[in-house]
Amino acid sequence: MKKFRKVLDGLTTSSPGGTMGSPSSGSAAGTPTAAPTPKEIDIQETLVSENFQMCKTVRHGFPYQPTALAFDPVQKILAIGSRTGGVRILGRPGVDCYCQHESGSAVLQLQFLINEGALVTACADDTLHLWNLRQRRPAVLHSLKFNRERITFCHLPFQSKWLYVGTERGNTHIVNIESFILSGYVIMWNKAIELSTKTHPGPVVHLSDCPKDEGKLLIGFESGMIVQWDLRGKKADFRICYDEAIHSAGWHHEGKQFMCSHSDGSLSMWNLRNTLKPFQVTFPHGKIQKDGRKESCKPILKVEYKTSRSSEPFVIFSGGLSYDKAGRRPTLTIMHGKAITVLEMDYPIVEFMALCETPYNNEVQEPYAVVVLLEKDLIVVDLTQSNYPVCENPYPMDIHESPVTCTAYFADCPPNLIPILYSIGAKHKKTGFSQKEWPIAGGLWTLGCNTYPEIILTGHADGSIKFWDASAITLQMLYKLKTSKAFEKPKPVEGRAADLMEEDPFAVQMVSWCPQSRILCVVGISAHIILYRFSKYDSNTQITSLEVRLQCESEDVISPSDNENNPCFSESGSNSPQTHHHHPASPGSKTPEGNKDTIPCLKVKERMVRVPPGYQAELVIQLLWVDGEPPQQITSLDINSAYGLLAFGNCNGLAVVDCLQKTILLCMSTLDLYGGADPYQRLTRSPRRNRQSTSGLTELSDNQQSIDMERSKSPTSESRENSFSRSRSSSVSSIDRDTKEAITTLQFGESYGRKNDALPNPCLWVGTSLGVALVIPMSIPADHEERMEVPVTMGPSGTVLMLKGSVLRFGFLDCMGSLIQSPYEVWRDLNGPEDPDRVRKRKLVHFSPSSSQDSCGEGHLAVVCSERQAKVILMPSQSVLFVHNITESSFVLRADVVSVSNSVCLACFCANGHIMTLSLPSLRPLMDVNYLPLTDMRIARTFCFTNGGQALYLSSPTEIQRITYSQEMCDNLQEMLGELFTPIETPEAQNRGFLKGFFGGNSHNFDREELFGEASAGKASRSLAQHIPGQAGMEGMKVAASGVVGDLARARIALDERGQRLGELEDRTALMMNSADVFSKHAHELMLKCKDKKWYQF
Repeated sequence: MKKFRKVLDGLTTSSPGGTMGSPSSGSAAGTPTAAPTPKEIDIQETLVSENFQMCKTVRHGFPYQPTALAFDPVQKILAIGSRTGGVRILGRPGVDCYCQHESGSAVLQLQFLINEGALVTACADDTLHLWNLRQRRPAVLHSLKFNRERITFCHLPFQSKWLYVGTERGNTHIVNIESFILSGYVIMWNKAIELSTKTHPGPVVHLSDCPKDEGKLLIGFESGMIVQWDLRGKKADFRICYDEAIHSAGWHHEGKQFMCSHSDGSLSMWNLRNTLKPFQVTFPHGKIQKDGRKESCKPILKVEYKTSRSSEPFVIFSGGLSYDKAGRRPTLTIMHGKAITVLEMDYPIVEFMALCETPYNNEVQEPYAVVVLLEKDLIVVDLTQSNYPVCENPYPMDIHESPVTCTAYFADCPPNLIPILYSIGAKHKKTGFSQKEWPIAGGLWTLGCNTYPEIILTGHADGSIKFWDASAITLQMLYKLKTSKAFEKPKPVEGRAADLMEEDPFAVQMVSWCPQSRILCVVGISAHIILYRFSKYDSNTQITSLEVRLQCESEDVISPSDNENNPCFSESGSNSPQTHHHHPASPGSKTPEGNKDTIPCLKVKERMVRVPPGYQAELVIQLLWVDGEPPQQITSLDINSAYGLLAFGNCNGLAVVDCLQKTILLCMSTLDLYGGADPYQRLTRSPRRNRQSTSGLTELSDNQQSIDMERSKSPTSESRENSFSRSRSSSVSSIDRDTKEAITTLQFGESYGRKNDALPNPCLWVGTSLGVALVIPMSIPADHEERMEVPVTMGPSGTVLMLKGSVLRFGFLDCMGSLIQSPYEVWRDLNGPEDPDRVRKRKLVHFSPSSSQDSCGEGHLAVVCSERQAKVILMPSQSVLFVHNITESSFVLRADVVSVSNSVCLACFCANGHIMTLSLPSLRPLMDVNYLPLTDMRIARTFCFTNGGQALYLSSPTEIQRITYSQEMCDNLQEMLGELFTPIETPEAQNRGFLKGFFGGNSHNFDREELFGEASAGKASRSLAQHIPGQAGMEGMKVAASGVVGDLARARIALDERGQRLGELEDRTALMMNSADVFSKHAHELMLKCKDKKWYQF
């Protein structure tokens, strides 16, 4: 624990953070000023570096760009591989694990070691990996890198430790799963095919052992050749040369026939008794045309042939539709007897797999479901019902239903919020799902004891907002709000206006939510703001609409000499707001009616509408078009339910709206906010620039966008969505980097607008893109009735504070170092039934800075963080107590004052990928981790911190990654994660009966160890594959234990044992000496007693 003490004598602190490179004063006048009385703050800072550790916690959403699928029928867990080398393992809700291959190579195939707690992955870099799933965080135990051949197909028989690996050259290798070493047994392609064959059969596309005899391996080559290889005899039993290319094959469980799918859309059935030709060839979707020919069909990419005791076999395949049916969606076809059912999918099928009752391939399969992995969804089809309904997916796989454009994360919410949101959202859930439970129900997960309510909000390109229950590292959909319902449908436009209109006019840019008052404020890309209030009852309502003209005719340009001159600071000497001189180009709050171009981007519904329970729109604020130019996007927003005020700004200026009276209180340009305290020299010019592109907001491209971090380039040389390069303005907020000064952050709170204020008042803190922080005091009527009638007065005070870079965040601490929360209004349902006991007046909760610090004097600490710098300022004296330059080579993207381990700190995320925490108020660096290099706008737009040492960001267009920087949560993470492996007894194989066992082949006599082991097969060529031991698995820990740490531990134990033995020897020696003394004493006494006795007296 470290104690910081700062004696404030009113003199300015020398600060390296002056914008112009010179010491800057905390006073508004820019000169040293004596404080009225010396003050001393004595804050016990409890946070130290040991309180922080960075690690990933859990990943939610659909795996991005999936490539492979596997299922363990005994453990009931599912694995999905992706193009970027990721593996998601899913079980029952709460059992959700993400693994990542270090190489980042695409996962080609997955194979579970059924009921063994292990998984084999085959990657595009021709490497096999064995993952241990018996730990909560899976790790690689072994890897095997093929050097000369490319892997195309793998097959692992049930309860076998030998993995068959097919390659692009047509060879089949065998790998020992336990040691991950190649066997010397190889099935070469030139031995598998006939000598008379003149062409190469192509890559291996299928491998499977015969259900009747495990010593027979069916090998399918891409060219259409099929070979059954006798593993004992090392020869081919039969060879089939078919005209069409093969994509997949499947056995009948009796092992007497198999089915193949082909590139011409056909299915061929083969009987082992006669392999000269197929006994059946069908084109399931190929109709006979008028001229007698079959329709040409697309390839059938995969087929599964599953038998059932009570009905005909199931034949399930993907593809095979005729080419003539253009525009048809991807399909999965289920053939059951004579019935053919075609299921249309919303996205292309990546892989599918039938789920069966038994893991044994020589028993009746009894399929009960089909898991279908689509490009952007995961579905399970119930095969037990004739209409094949879909099972309800318990995982949050629809985060990307519409592209995510913004996120917000709230920890430790009011506990009653989640049940209320869930009950309202449940009324709008989809229906028609299967009654069967979700079959992927493996693993074990229990609710931890240290859980608290957490809610995540996601804004989307279609204007929707989703509320998610994120408690206990899970994610469950609570409620969905469609903001587009507040507007009329946009009419199609033509010409230049169509070019300026957004593709997604309702896309959400940012959200501001107060969980206590349940007020929600949404900013859209069409320069609109919607205010919502929560109600448990439906109501008839009419939305109030306000239109604001926030547009500058000319531009405020910083003069070239601003980097050479010191900024001037000034402060209004009076308590009343200054008289503002309105610049001719400054916007006004009134809308000129004569200009036909003064219209908003969207049309609000004017009629009375019936709204369901939940969030109900109350007020819509829109910025107007001016002179044929659309309004600039809103860059900052804050709402305060206790004050009843809403503030927002963009690159033109600031506006404040009274939400209770539905009026505009303030609307002025950024320049007018300074009054006479403008720290910059300005030039004016009036060229008209085209509106900046905003396609980066909703663009979720597959390719990551390159980021140029060099700040020396011209700000206008690259477009915003491809670069973060810019002069001094915010890289994330949608602002004009060229010249204009944007409002980048806003914060309502109880503070001191002027240096001579004795008591805190409601204030609005304003941060700009030029590193300026302004304080605007307000006068708000305290009485409820007066508040609804008397206007709120506000005006700039002249208080100007300077930082390096664009201002990102404000936070307030009392003089004890505790976080001061913003005041709020306690939620009350305005639409509830008439109840005399119901509270009708507003109930406000205030957190005044002077309420809890009688011993420390009045005042509070303001924490101001910009892209480059953080400052802690004592209010109302405006003395800078602490300054910390966060970064010189990069810039901060997100910053927030958060609570961690019963204290507070400043958390920052930089564009170079560093995540840092600084102590408060001293701004000591506590943690600096190079965690995540910024590669695209998505991460910058969605990264957010919250309390409890947690954060999240959109790691891909479909996935949310949650992380923690708290050591306490890292320590408890193992208990919070689910168990992937649970001990389950493997089902016993069915009794085959005497006749079937006698005539069904000698599969039980097949000894793979004898055949593939080193004794009989020899060693494989060393140059063929390289074995790589796992670094993070159990073996890695054993190696570490046998290293230096282990040697030290053993030496310490040996010393302890030696010392213990020496101690025992010393004890024994002392005991012997004591015994000798006693014996000597007794002998001497005996001698004295007998010395005078005669011989006859004995």
